Amino acid sequence: MRSLILAVLLACFGLHAQCDTVAQIATAHAADIAKPSRQSIGPVIADLAASGDPMAAKLLEAWGNKALGQRKADKAFFLLAPDPAGYALTDLTGASAGTAAKSDISELKPNAGVRGLIASALVQFTLSDPDPVRRADALTSIAQDPKAESLAPLRAAIDSETDPALKAQKQRLERLLTLRFDTDPAARIAAIDSFGSDLGLDLRAALNPLLATSRIATQDDGAGLNIARVLHPGRDLTAVEAYDLLVTTGAAPARLTHDDQKKALAAQITDGKVGGIAVADLTDQAARDRAYTALEAAGAVPTAATDDEVTAAIAAHHFYEAYAEPDASVTAAAQAALAKISRVVGAMQVADLTLDGLSLAAIYFLAAIGLAITFGVMGVINMAHGEFITMGAYTGYVVQQIVPGYTASLIVAFPLAFALTFGAGVALERLVIRHLYKRPLETLLATFGISIALQQLFKNIFGTQARPLTSPPWLDGALTLNDVVSISYIRIAIFGLALLFLGFFLYLMNRTRLGLEVRAVTQNPAMAASMGINPDRINMLTFGLGSGIAGIAGVAIGLFAKVTSELGTDYIVQSFMTVVVGGVGNIWGALAGATMIGGFQKAIEWLNPSNTLAAQTYMILFIILFIQFRPRGIIALKGRAAGD
Repeated sequence: MRSLILAVLLACFGLHAQCDTVAQIATAHAADIAKPSRQSIGPVIADLAASGDPMAAKLLEAWGNKALGQRKADKAFFLLAPDPAGYALTDLTGASAGTAAKSDISELKPNAGVRGLIASALVQFTLSDPDPVRRADALTSIAQDPKAESLAPLRAAIDSETDPALKAQKQRLERLLTLRFDTDPAARIAAIDSFGSDLGLDLRAALNPLLATSRIATQDDGAGLNIARVLHPGRDLTAVEAYDLLVTTGAAPARLTHDDQKKALAAQITDGKVGGIAVADLTDQAARDRAYTALEAAGAVPTAATDDEVTAAIAAHHFYEAYAEPDASVTAAAQAALAKISRVVGAMQVADLTLDGLSLAAIYFLAAIGLAITFGVMGVINMAHGEFITMGAYTGYVVQQIVPGYTASLIVAFPLAFALTFGAGVALERLVIRHLYKRPLETLLATFGISIALQQLFKNIFGTQARPLTSPPWLDGALTLNDVVSISYIRIAIFGLALLFLGFFLYLMNRTRLGLEVRAVTQNPAMAASMGINPDRINMLTFGLGSGIAGIAGVAIGLFAKVTSELGTDYIVQSFMTVVVGGVGNIWGALAGATMIGGFQKAIEWLNPSNTLAAQTYMILFIILFIQFRPRGIIALKGRAAGD
């Protein structure tokens, strides 16, 4: 029935035939519209399609939605809409026909089967609807529920499509339906080959059903089957699975359990015998099987398979895993296409994993670059470094509450976060750190206490709930290369920010007077002092600079992470590991350490995606082992600096 309907639709759309109006068709088919069935609806839909009348689709839509009625007085059809008087009527020319009481109208309520045919026909109508939105909705409907019946009208609607994007979408969908439903194997293979190295999920969803298999048992050699592989009982499937397959397909009776067999035999004892075998001889399973078989032949017990019959039935059959697709050339083409896609997807997954690792490395490097100054250059173990990151994130949040516009607020937040955390770092160095130089344990304990105090201060001011730090609209979304590889614009921005700070640090340390003085004080404070450099001032500025960079990192990290009082705690361990693994006192080492830690963590998460905590645990264990073999880090300092 659907094939007939769609054939007429194709002819009408292709020839642009003009037939009777919808009103004339409704009059001619009044009985079939009033009391439709799956058998009678076909000619009605075919005539509506042939009419070329724009009201045809509206009538079908109203009919399918139970919004079509027939006036009792003159049997005229109207589109119905709710109205205080009962119904607002629209005639089949599209003109308003006033209102009518509900008692004057017979509301038509087609059954589910008829509504399904109407819905299918409507999709074909809307493929050529003047409204591009309705045409796009029709394509979406076909893509979500592909059917063979949709192929012909979809092909007919391609040439008349005026929207380039919709035309490309129609052409792609036509190829997807062709490879699944076309009757010509050559056309299906050509459609498969036309996609080349396309990685689209819709393509894989169309190819996979072609390779769907089921287990089949036959007594012949499988002639006529598209066999994926031969199954050997005892190796590829168990004897139980093999016989269950025979039972499921009706090729053998259900298995007889030993308990049921004993009960049946006990109920058939006559004159000390069962099935012609003396009860005294029923001591072994073979004898019981013979007795039950004799009772089966006599019709005294239900037909069931004994152990020997099960073995014989399995031996008499061949077992296969066969494709649901009968054409072997089509499945071969689908296998080759999916194998090619799998290779490309594998390469793309590696690329995507690499991008994820690099983006995580950029985050760790951004969080650690300030620590690379305070710990790597100055040798100060600052456990409050994470709280400077948190301070920067909260600064960004506060600025967004005051400054309108997310882009403008970020422009203000970055320098303000640097200024606040720079001042906090200078205060910490002047009040605490300067008294603890060359005493790393006391420095660690003091800064750890300050870290706890700052966390509590943040909780008192901002509460324990996460605060939103919203990124600008131009950072929304992701750069998507294909269905596998994508990276968010925020991660790209952080990656760029990390490179910017790398360049800033290198310029500062190698091209400025402050950098020269920092290196001089780090290597030999006494000699630097004798040359007119104030070591206390340099230490203060260096510590403030490292803290200020941590504040900027906090703003960036807060754009995608939860801004809470524990934000910095999530990054302090990774920051120290980045500096230590890369090589203390070397910015290139920090970059290498961040790359190794970020890449290794993402690799572990990929192997065990359900447990990110395990990934961090394994990463820490790996780093402990790594330090055992390379205690000075990936890029170790050389010369006098290494001796310090």
